[in-house]
Parts: sequence; structure tokens; C-alpha cells
Amino acid sequence: MPARIGEKAPNLKVSKWVQGIPTNIDKERDHVVLVEVFQVNCPGCFLYGLPTAIEIYSKYRNDGVRVLGLATAFEDFDKNTLENLELLASTGKVIGETYRTLMQYGMLKSDGTLPYKIPFPLAMDMLVKNDGRITDEMVINYIEERIPDFHMYGEAKRLLLIQRVRDYLSSKEYIPLTFEEYALQGTPSSIVIDRDGILRHVSFGYDESLESIVNSLL
Repeated sequence: MPARIGEKAPNLKVSKWVQGIPTNIDKERDHVVLVEVFQVNCPGCFLYGLPTAIEIYSKYRNDGVRVLGLATAFEDFDKNTLENLELLASTGKVIGETYRTLMQYGMLKSDGTLPYKIPFPLAMDMLVKNDGRITDEMVINYIEERIPDFHMYGEAKRLLLIQRVRDYLSSKEYIPLTFEEYALQGTPSSIVIDRDGILRHVSFGYDESLESIVNSLL
């Protein structure tokens, strides 16, 4: 079952912690937890998602807020790798489209690295090799997790969406477990969990309300 707002937040499925002390949702009770989900080959993550998470970390780290960074991969599996995450954590070096975009905007140092260090723990999502066996149940579950009113669509629209989702799932080389369990739509995504371990908020893209949501849970 996917994670649901108002219910207990499942632990992150992590292949490796590359920075900070290993932790998880069940170890952070009594803290408000912000999980910032990103891909290393995702310019928007470095333009919007991670800077917002760093700002929240800087403001609220002494007030009971824990920020965790989770790198995932639902595309560009040759770039969104554990090795490139470790490179980012240890040297600040970015790659691919992230490098090209940030360099274009003058947001990297002369050696091509970030001018700041990501200050919170970083982990890699657990990736499972896709064996290609996509069942009808998997397709319908994927759709219903993201489009609750799917069954209200006309038949032609439902069949088209089913085929598109089947093709999408079949094309994925790996399945990112945390990304899928939280039914995320892309990166950057933000997950907010309250002091009791209850999932309170999930968003995709730039979320201008994120700080106020975190603050309201303190």
C-alpha cells in the first residue's frame, strides 16, 4: 500500500547513507522530518528543491526539525547513480544537465563544484532491477495512487492511460522503492512528517508553502 496523508509514514528504503549518521523515520520521533527527494541529474532540484531544504535546515535545525536528503532515480539511470551521489557529497561536483544548467547561470565555482555543502544527511533510494513483468494490477495500482478519480474517466481515456502507464513501467530499468511507495510524481519532491511519525504533506516541484507547513508542525 502506498503512503497516505494522515497515516504512519513508512521508513525510507535506503541502499546506502553517504553522508551523516544513518537514520530513518522511525528513529526521528519527536522531530518534524522533511525529506527532500532529488536526482543528481535534475537541474530543478538544485535550483529550487535543495536550496529550499537547506534554508529550512538552517532556520529550524535547533527547533526540532530534521532534514534528510534522498537521491532517487526514475530516469537517466546511467547518471542518477550512487557513485555520482557520493561524488556530490564528498566534493560538491555535479554532473550532466545539472552541471550544464548551473554553469550557464553562474551558480558553480570555477572548478565546476557547488559553492556550498549540503549540510544534512544524504542517502540513496533503494533501486530494484525491473524484471519486465508488468501485471494489470500493478498498472491499475500505479494509476489509482496518483489519479484517485481514474474510474470516472471515459472508457477511451482510461484505456489510453492504462497503455501509457504500462509502456512507462515496462521501460524503467530500475524501480526506486521509496519514490514508488510515496507515489511521487517526479523530482524535486518534498515529504513532511510530524513528531508522531504521521505523514502530513507531499509535494512535487517548487513548494512555496513548505516552510510554513514545517513551522506549523513545530
